[in-house]
Amino acid sequence: MADYLLAAGGDDAVAFSAAGRIRTYAQLRDDVATLAARLLTCGVAPGQPVAIMAPNGPFWAAAYVATMQAGCAAVPLPTTLSAAEAVARMTWVGARALFTAGAAARVMVDAVADSVPVLGESALSDDRVEWPSRPQATTTLDDDAAYLFTSGTTGEPRAVRLTHRNIRANTESILGYLGLEGTDRVLVVLPYSYVFGASLLHTHLRVGATLIEQPSAAYPESTVNLLAAQRCTVFAGVPSIFHTLLRNSSFATRPLPDLRIIQQAGGRLAPALLRELLAAPHAARVFVMYGQTEATARLSALDPALVMVKTGSIGRGIPGVALRVVGDDGHDVAPGQVGEIRARGENVSPGYLADPEASRQKMPAGELHTGDLATVDEDGYIYVVDRADDFIKTWGYRVASQEVEAAAMEVSDLVAAAAVGLPDDSAGERVELLVVVRRGSRVSAADIIGCCRALLPKHAVPAAVHFTDGLPLNASGKVVKRRVRELLTAMDMGGSTCTQSSGAGSPSA
Repeated sequence: MADYLLAAGGDDAVAFSAAGRIRTYAQLRDDVATLAARLLTCGVAPGQPVAIMAPNGPFWAAAYVATMQAGCAAVPLPTTLSAAEAVARMTWVGARALFTAGAAARVMVDAVADSVPVLGESALSDDRVEWPSRPQATTTLDDDAAYLFTSGTTGEPRAVRLTHRNIRANTESILGYLGLEGTDRVLVVLPYSYVFGASLLHTHLRVGATLIEQPSAAYPESTVNLLAAQRCTVFAGVPSIFHTLLRNSSFATRPLPDLRIIQQAGGRLAPALLRELLAAPHAARVFVMYGQTEATARLSALDPALVMVKTGSIGRGIPGVALRVVGDDGHDVAPGQVGEIRARGENVSPGYLADPEASRQKMPAGELHTGDLATVDEDGYIYVVDRADDFIKTWGYRVASQEVEAAAMEVSDLVAAAAVGLPDDSAGERVELLVVVRRGSRVSAADIIGCCRALLPKHAVPAAVHFTDGLPLNASGKVVKRRVRELLTAMDMGGSTCTQSSGAGSPSA
């Protein structure tokens, strides 16, 4: 895998830049060779899992590629995990070593004790191995290269098996439509432990581009400053990142002439935000994309020229991926009908680790059942309606939470919104909203409900709006709906003062 990912970068070309420090491709190659040799010295055998828990940066990348170069399976762990949860995941997958750095290292060294060898950045200091002397493990394209945990936005995360073939296939597919070049400079705010972040690493290393590291997306203005100062040409984010950039920073008004590619995935960006993203002063082509961890990242993309023509669409299958929308009868739906998105391609995982039953349900006969419900138009473009688990069943109707959120986000003072259904004796489930507003905003729940009432059918109008400083996000920056339900249940029981009822009743009333 190292030979594949690191083939293009010239020796003196910059692979990573962070906080004024750079790492060239020549240095990165030697880092990979050195860490791969360290694993073998520690007695880790090909085929065994190796955990990685460290902040984004050249050490993370070197550890990841070195693990696969040694013939082992990389197990990325989010740095947001507690030490206990990280150890539990390591134990469950059978990790035989741990790469760690940064704040995680200070807790993980004690947490794992002597159970597995721990390799930190000091492993790169002595007895360095040069690239020509790198270990050469015997692997096939169908051997496991990584175990990536799903985001767990609707349930407990599972470990997805990704093979060398999966990673290569998806990397080539993405490069086939995105048009990345070796001169590109991508600002990375997504963690590499998240499949979207990993795809940024795979694709940019593959073409020999530069990755500019930002430790956190929590400060949106610093993101804009880095985009400008580093003359970044590529940026990628999930909806929560674009929400804060567009409505809590200068991104919407500050010229960024070097930016040429924007990638948006990880959930639907509300039409109001998409319009603002396109109107911002940059010349970037905006790629709206769709994918899943079980697909090694990417499944579809929408041609930037069609973003406003096919508003709300995730496009069509990327090169090498066949997508269809299937009804309950197992047949492709007609245009306008709702069905489940299913996918085939060499990027589709062979299954979950140690969970054959879930694998048979999710990827029967090699076809990925995404669990996302969608429609398709006459031209074959797909439109996600919602996650099957996120539909709200109210007053005898099925309401897409994303439809409610999109209506609420038409209020320009909102930064983010999450809609869920809560148990209700009359409606079955009532629609409630949890929202974040701009700093200094005086927008009221009545304003938000009024906007929703103007755009939605009566049964879909939120029964109540609650205000919060931030939505519950996972390590990937995606909203965790089950936590939203828990928070709103607690607010309802506690009689939250930051709430206003819409007074909505039966839609027939």
